[in-house]
Amino acid sequence: MAKTFKLSRSRRLGNSLVVGLLRLGLPMGAMVLLTVRGRKSGKEYQTPVSPMERDNATWLVAPYGEVAWVRNLRVAGEARLTRGRKTRTVQVTEASPVEAAPVLKQYLNEIGIVRPYFDVTKDASLDQFEKEAPRHPVFKVVG
Repeated sequence: MAKTFKLSRSRRLGNSLVVGLLRLGLPMGAMVLLTVRGRKSGKEYQTPVSPMERDNATWLVAPYGEVAWVRNLRVAGEARLTRGRKTRTVQVTEASPVEAAPVLKQYLNEIGIVRPYFDVTKDASLDQFEKEAPRHPVFKVVG
């Protein structure tokens, strides 16, 4: 059984540090700063994410499941992605399980730290990833 993600105090502190470093423009691997408007408050929230490049498209993967940024992004349909001083506003669509499966497989192979949150292994079939997809929302950047 996969672990359930809980935003601990240490994880919150770590995220704040990464957000600060990304705002300063310091490279943090593939990470970018995702800014999305809250679905209830209307406030802007920022969180570090690691976009995936696959099939000439950019994908945003929620390896920890349906967390706040996912719920907000579903409602907003758009966000800003920032790396250093470069910011771009993007539109997104949520991927179907069939479309998400190969993206999730690639993500799990490239970002191994998230493996405990998946019920499949990196070597699982695409059919198994398709069954796992509803637990890990994937968004395609379309604009």
